[in-house]
Parts: sequence; structure tokens; C-alpha cells
Amino acid sequence: MDTTALPDAVRRVLPLLTSAPPDAPLRDGYLDLLGSGEPQPSGPVQSLWESRAGTAVYEPAQAFARKVVARLRPPAERLLLPGGGTALDVGCGPGTVTAELGRDVGRAGLAIGVDVSRSMLRRAAGAHARPNVGFLRADVTELPFGDATVDAVTCLMVLQLVHDQEAALAECARVVAPGGRIAVLQPGYAGPGAGVVAAAAGLAGLRMPGHEAIAATLRAHGMSVVEAGTTAPVAQVLAEKPVVGRG
Repeated sequence: MDTTALPDAVRRVLPLLTSAPPDAPLRDGYLDLLGSGEPQPSGPVQSLWESRAGTAVYEPAQAFARKVVARLRPPAERLLLPGGGTALDVGCGPGTVTAELGRDVGRAGLAIGVDVSRSMLRRAAGAHARPNVGFLRADVTELPFGDATVDAVTCLMVLQLVHDQEAALAECARVVAPGGRIAVLQPGYAGPGAGVVAAAAGLAGLRMPGHEAIAATLRAHGMSVVEAGTTAPVAQVLAEKPVVGRG
């Protein structure tokens, strides 16, 4: 593919991909690796996310929520994110967190936002694309990056929408380098009636497995859990990939 017309950040992403996309189009500032393919919505909430009518209402609310989440995410030092490093924001939405990660890594680093929603990526690229901040359209359960290619991964307030959560977490664990960390935040409630809350969420297509299940899945895929807990309405997990031979 002709890379001369690509934004700087997108061009810098290409060596991290498992294969060079020969025909992947640049749409509205982001690289579309799915083309006409559309992952199946997990339920009514994600269908609303993807609809034109729903987007008009949902995008501003989600953008506000992402600003709140950006304040909840672990800071660069908790993510062990080095200056000049590479950060991946899985399910980036309107790109608020991706932009924050771009500021963390600095000009020499790279922050990459990945999402399936064209409308969200259009907003993200339009507002936040920079020489060190780029966006891709890809399926979070089949990330297009090579093994151990990024220094940190954030997956914030998106896992509840993913149809195969174990696959998404496994992919996050696969692409993070040894010594790197993964931060997961999602809606969570662990108090009285938690089962009823989870069942009601399930009817809307939201899957809320809780921090214990998320932590267990990450451990099963080679991660060491640094912390995990739920303080309503958020479940949080921070995990690190061990460095073989360290210690």
C-alpha cells in the first residue's frame, strides 16, 4: 500500500501489525482494517451504539463518560509506561483516553486507539489524531498486532460490550510486552443483589463478569495481577506480564 498519504502515527503503526494491509483504506483519518466487515453487536446497547440515531445521543454521553474514565485510569507510572513507549487503547471510543496516553508517552512515543465503531473513530481521529496518536478500526478479539509489541494496554469501559471477553483479554495479554501492564475498567457492582444486577445487564447484552473473573482470565493467559477490586460502579483490574528470568 502507498504509505505516503497516511498520517504520521498510522504510518508508525504499520511495523507493529502482523501483516501489512495491502488495501486497507484510510477513512476520516483512521485506518480501517475491517473494511465492510461488521462484528456482530453483543446486544441492544451496542446496537444503539452503532445506529445513527443512537450515536447522536450516545456519543456526547459516552464522550463525557470517557473524560471521567480518563481520570480513573492508572497514571503512566502505575502503567509502567515509559516515555517514548507504545500504548494501546482497546475500545477507544471517542479517543479521550488515547489522547491522554499520547501525552504520557510524549512525542517520541506512540498511542494507538482501536475500536469497531466508525462513528466513534471518526470523532476520535478528528479531535485527537496527532503525529504520535493514531486510530485503527479492528476487532478487539482479534487484534492485528504482533506478540509483545506494546508497552501498556488500557481496556476501559468497553469489555462489557464485547461478545467474547476471554478472547479480548487474551489478545491484550498477547500483545503487551514482558514488564508491561494491562488496565481494565468496566461497570461493576459487588454489593447486595449483585446477581440480579448482572442478570438485568445481561438482558441488555451487557456482560459484567466482575473483577475476580477478569483477574482469573488474565492469570490464565500469563499475567500477574497487581490489584483487583470493585468500588461501585466500577470494577478495576491492573495486571503485569512477568519478565522471564527476572528476579
